[in-house]
Amino acid sequence: MSQTNIQLIRGFKDILPGETELWQFIEKSAITLLEDFGFREIRVPIMEKTELFARSIGEDTDIVEKEMYTFADRKNDMLTLRPEATASICRAYIQHKMASQDPVRKFYTIGPMFRRERPQKGRYRQFYQIDAEIFGVASPYADVELIFLLRTLFDRLQVTDTTAHINSLGCPVCRPRFKAALADLLTAAAPTLCADCLRRKDRNPLRVLDCKVPGCRAAMANAPSILDYLCDDCRTHFDTVTDTLARLDVPFEIDKQLVRGLDYYTRTAFEIQTGALGAQSAVAGGGRYDGLVESLGGPPTPAIGFAIGFDRLAEIVAASNPDVANGPDLFIAALGDTARQKAFEWSTALGCEGIGVSMVYERKSLKAQMKQANRVGAGRVLIVGDSELEAGQAVLRNMADKTQQEIPIDALVQTIKRAMENG
Repeated sequence: MSQTNIQLIRGFKDILPGETELWQFIEKSAITLLEDFGFREIRVPIMEKTELFARSIGEDTDIVEKEMYTFADRKNDMLTLRPEATASICRAYIQHKMASQDPVRKFYTIGPMFRRERPQKGRYRQFYQIDAEIFGVASPYADVELIFLLRTLFDRLQVTDTTAHINSLGCPVCRPRFKAALADLLTAAAPTLCADCLRRKDRNPLRVLDCKVPGCRAAMANAPSILDYLCDDCRTHFDTVTDTLARLDVPFEIDKQLVRGLDYYTRTAFEIQTGALGAQSAVAGGGRYDGLVESLGGPPTPAIGFAIGFDRLAEIVAASNPDVANGPDLFIAALGDTARQKAFEWSTALGCEGIGVSMVYERKSLKAQMKQANRVGAGRVLIVGDSELEAGQAVLRNMADKTQQEIPIDALVQTIKRAMENG
C-alpha cells in the first residue's frame, strides 16, 4: 500500500539553498553593524515557562490569548515556544544577576519565534527575528541609537523608502489620565467595536488602538493623542528623541495610534515602515520597557529594544539584491580516474584556503561537467585530464568572459588562490 508524503506543518517554511545565502548576507550585515555599536550576542532557549510570557507580554494581548504554542509537559508544567525574544532576554538578565556586575548591557539575538497566526505571505507560524536590546540606560539617546541602527542597516541592505513611525506611550504617572480620556470615547464607540475590543476597553483600553479591524480603526481615528497628556519628564524625553532624529537626518512621522502589540512598552514606541513591497507596512518595531525587568523580579532597570521581521526583510532584500546567492568560486572538471583523484585532493586543499569548490565524483563527459558548472554558477572552471597531468598543465576558464589560460599543475593551489585574489 502506497504511503502519502509527509508535508510541512501549515504555517511553517523550509529555507532552501539559494535562499539561505540571502539570509546569511542579512545576518552578517546585521551582526557587523550591531557589534560595531557594542552589542554582544546572547542565545536564549526557544522554550520557556508560560508564566514568563503571560506576565511580560500581557494576558489581554492577542499573542497570549490566541497565538502561543503552549502545552503541559509530563509534570504538568505549562511551557510555551517563545513568541518573541525580549521576555527571554530579560529572564536571562535577571537569572544570571547581570545587573550586579554591570547593569548596562547591549544584546542581540537572531532566531526563530512561534505564533499560531493565520499564515499569509511574509507571515509564518515559525518566523525569524533579529532582536536587539539595551539594558540599564534611561537616556533618550538609547532610543535614537536603535532607530538610527535600523535605518543604517536598511540602507546597507538597499531597503529604500523607509520611515520611522514613533509615538510615546507615557509612563505610570501620565498614562492614567490618557486612559480616562480614551475610556469616554470607547464607551461612545462601543456599538462599532469588535468583540475583542469590547472585552478589552475596560481592562486595557490602549489595546483598542492597536486593533487592525477596519471598524475599530475607523472608530479610533479621532481618538485623543497620548502626546497631549504626557508628564514633563515624558515630554522632555520624547522631544529629545525627535530633535535628535532630526539632527541625524533620520526621517520620521509621529503616529498617535502607534501603541505596538505588547503590554510592557512605556514611553518611546516605534516602527520602521516601508513601501518596498507595495503597501506601506512595518518591517521592524520596538520601544522602551522601563518597568519590565522589575515586574519579572529583577532590580529597577530601564530598557529598550527592537525586533526585525526577518522573513519579510528577506523578501524585500531579495528584490534589490538578486545576485546574493553566488555559486562556487571554482568548478573542477576532471577527465579520467587519475585526474579525478587529483582533482579531489585539490578541492580539499582549496576549500581549506577559503575557496569554494565544486566537482562531480562520477565519470562524466566534459560537456556534461561544463553544463553542471553553469547550473551551479561557478565563476571559473579548472579543466584537467590525464593528458594534462602528464604535460604538467591545466586549463583555467573564466566563465564570465569565456577566456582561458594554461596554468602549471605544480603549486596549483597557490596559483588558483592568486588568480582568485587578482579577480
